[in-house]
Amino acid sequence: MAGEKLALANINSLRSFEVIDKIKAELEQSCPGVVSCADIVIMAARDAVSLTGGPRWEVKLGRLDGLTASRADSDAIMPSPRANATTLIDLFAKLKLLYDDQTVARQQDAAIEPQFREELMRLCPVNGYQNVTGGLDSTPVVFDNLYFKDLVVGKGVLNSDQTLYTSPETKAYVEEFSRDEEAFFQAFAEGMIKLGDLQSGQPGEVRRNCRVVNGSPAAAMNNYQN
Repeated sequence: MAGEKLALANINSLRSFEVIDKIKAELEQSCPGVVSCADIVIMAARDAVSLTGGPRWEVKLGRLDGLTASRADSDAIMPSPRANATTLIDLFAKLKLLYDDQTVARQQDAAIEPQFREELMRLCPVNGYQNVTGGLDSTPVVFDNLYFKDLVVGKGVLNSDQTLYTSPETKAYVEEFSRDEEAFFQAFAEGMIKLGDLQSGQPGEVRRNCRVVNGSPAAAMNNYQN
């Protein structure tokens, strides 16, 4: 099934799923059929944030893994790196992740600092190698508020990021979080908890293998090989 991994916003950017596979395999040895892959992913995300200097929050558990997948559905809710602040606000309002879904001013100008834009173009030239990777802020292996400080000086890597500073509806948040790291940490943790509740109540299962649905030919082959 083609799903979120192949969504247009994620092409060539998601990796290291073997870490989730290893965690799942060890859990299945200890307590088979109990911990879903969805719970593993969200706990791994929380721990990765915490271990790199960010906040830690209580993760709600009990999610089920999906029975189907849809790339089209993923494309509809995954924000494009080329999006602007208006698009992001509209998207999160539809997911009920904003207190207010008011109409916002249209802001297309990313206002990326010219020299930094040239650096990005050298890293990822048009028609260049497609698997180049780069950090999304000045401290890519540390969870901090440098992301917002970079936006203030025009060094947002993605158009969708930089327009958060040029939009009058979001600029104040960027400025606040660039000054107050604890305020960002608190807002981030609250947002992650809300995101984790989006699929609550949906039908699902606890997969034995995170890559396939239980009962599928691929799952049967995996069980046979193991």
